Parts: sequence; structure tokens; C-alpha cells
Amino acid sequence: MISNFLRSILSEKPDPISTEESHVALAALLVRIARSDSKYEKSEIETIKHVLIQQYEMSEDKAISTIEKAEELEAEAPDTVRFTRALKNTIPYENRKKIIEGLWQVALADGARDSEEDAIIRLAAQLLGVTDVESALARKSAEASPKTE
Repeated sequence: MISNFLRSILSEKPDPISTEESHVALAALLVRIARSDSKYEKSEIETIKHVLIQQYEMSEDKAISTIEKAEELEAEAPDTVRFTRALKNTIPYENRKKIIEGLWQVALADGARDSEEDAIIRLAAQLLGVTDVESALARKSAEASPKTE
């Protein structure tokens, strides 16, 4: 699945992706945020799992399986733009703000903001068509949400 999905999102005119692939794409984007500060901590993995369960109503086992696929995909994918494009083509605009909130939750999971994380979130928001104001509101919402352990 990973090699076919990666080939699809890297093509000039990518094929539409399935619902499961969009879940993996979001998880890969979340993993990219978590790894961007060169630390991939348990709190970040737990937050990714929480975001997947919350946004896609998946079981814990399904979330863990999705994260494993996403970690592999993220390690092989060359840039953030491809994940974001796959998500933009699949997820309705009104749901994209929740994606940005999930990115902020992961970025804040380790208790510190990092400039690399901020840059990836800014890029993702821009590519998803989410405004700076909406991203700031998503960050505030993420800051106010209970932390996962």
C-alpha cells in the first residue's frame, strides 16, 4: 500500500485517494510535524493516536496501525506538499480546520513550540486553504484541549 500510495501522490496528476489513504496521509503529516524538531516522543505519538481516534472515530488498534503506515510513508516521502495536496483533494474545506488543529495538538504535545513545526503548519494551512486567522484559532483550541498522556 505504501509504495503505491507514495507513487500516486508523487505523480504529476495524482489519482484520487481512498478514505483509508487520506487517514494515512493525515497521520503522515502529523508524524512529520512530530519529527520536525528531531525528537519523536511518546507524548507526540499518543497525541497523533488521539487525533486519529477523535477525527476519524477509529479504534485504538486501527489508529496504531495507521500510525505505523504513516511513519513508513513519512520517512519515504520527499515533501509536505504531497500529503497536503492529497488531503485537500479528499477532505471538504469545513473539515480542514480540524486538520490544522490536530497539527497544532501534535506540535504542542511535547510542551514546546518549535520553529520547524510552526513552518510546516503554516505551509500546510496555506496549502489547505486555511487562513492565518483560522490557524491561530485552531492553535488556541489545541492549547485549550486536554493533553493526552
